[in-house]
This record gives sequence, C-alpha cells and structure tokens, in this order.
Amino acid sequence: MLMSSTDVPSTDVRPLRDRVDRLDWDELTERIHADGFAVTEPLLAEEECDELLELFEAGSFRSTVEMARHRFGEGSYRYFDPLPAPIAALREGFYRHLSPIANEWAARLRTGDEFPADLAGLLERCHAAGQTRPTPLILRYGEGGWNALHQDLYGDVYFPFQVLTVLSRPGIDFEGGEFVLVEQRPRAQSRAHVLDPPRGGFVIFPTNHRPNRGRNGYHRVVLRHGVSTLRRGSRTALGIIFHDAK
Repeated sequence: MLMSSTDVPSTDVRPLRDRVDRLDWDELTERIHADGFAVTEPLLAEEECDELLELFEAGSFRSTVEMARHRFGEGSYRYFDPLPAPIAALREGFYRHLSPIANEWAARLRTGDEFPADLAGLLERCHAAGQTRPTPLILRYGEGGWNALHQDLYGDVYFPFQVLTVLSRPGIDFEGGEFVLVEQRPRAQSRAHVLDPPRGGFVIFPTNHRPNRGRNGYHRVVLRHGVSTLRRGSRTALGIIFHDAK
C-alpha cells in the first residue's frame, strides 16, 4: 500500500520526479501558451494507477465531499492529509516546470505576480495567508455521475495551473465522463474543449484564467472545468492542486 510522504524515503519516489523531468517540456510549454492546456504522455504505470485508485478507500483524508449535497454534481471527492509520497513527488515535480510558465503568463497579463521557483516557496506564501490545508484530491463518479463547471481557488493565493490524471481504465472501467474545459471569451460565446486523457497521462490546465493575444496585446480569458456525465461504470481521478486552502 502507498504510504504517506513522512513514511517513505525520498529515494522511493525519485523515479516519479525524474519521469516528470523527462517529459518534453518544450512541446508542452508551446501547447500551454497556444491553447491554455496540454496533455502529457502516460506518466504512471498501470500498477501505479491501480495503487493510487485504491487510495479512495484506503487513504488518509481531511474531508470528503458528496457533490449532490452541495449541488456540485453527482459523485464524491476526498482531500488527502497527509499526502501520499507519490502524490507529493508529482506535485513538487510538476510545479518546478510550471512556475516559469506561470511567471510568463503573469508578465503577459501584467498582474505583478511572481511565483517562487519551488513548491515550498508557494506553500510558505499560502500559509502566511492562512491557507494551510492540502488540496490534492481523489474523485470518484458512478454511472450518471458528473461534475459542474467550476474553479479550484481556495483563497487569495492560488497558482495558475493544476493537473489531473484518470486512474480508471477508459472504455473498460467506464464510458463517458470526459474532462471538459470551457473558455469564457470576452464579448464572444464560450468555447468548450472536451478531453480524453490516456490512463496515467496528465492534463495541465488553468486554475482561473489564461492570457490570449488580441489586437491590442494580451487579455485574460477565464476558464472553468468539469466532467461530463458518466454513461457506464466507475471513474476515479486524481487532481493535484498546488496551492493550499483556507
């Protein structure tokens, strides 16, 4: 069984960080700048997906949310606390590569934001703002389940990106349940992106908005994300949010 980050030596999760480092970040960065999102090749092995999927029942959590109760959709999600070592490693690994892109976006939009080079610096900023609760989560939907369009902000301090991977087997364990990303374009109708990432591959997408080049320079386009209705089976996914919550 996967253990907490305090129980497992860093050498046990080093291969995960190395796999993140070996992704084609030039191509991913190009896609993120062009489209606002990108999908990686499969990063997790089948057995790793299976182990992470089992954490929905066997993990340690600070809270569980039933979506229907809050009219968020149909399904449930659980916030890890403490973080299992593989999830902590993925969070740190992705952050290192996404922070330069986040700073480029801040410069394009002239927000004045400057994000630290490593995750520890971002979390220190979160904690100073009273955001101390970890936000990586595992989500599960059954047949008929769905997730309304939303944003995961959790406080005044937030990182411009988050990542997710589907741990269940598309087409085998479930059908439907596509990841939906909607751009609310200024003075225009919204645009939807419907994504089917491979099992163990990660979708990198904006938490709040992205820069888009117009005739007079860059302007911000707000995005929300959700999950379409599951037609069959059960879908479990892992979401990694980099900022902590109040």
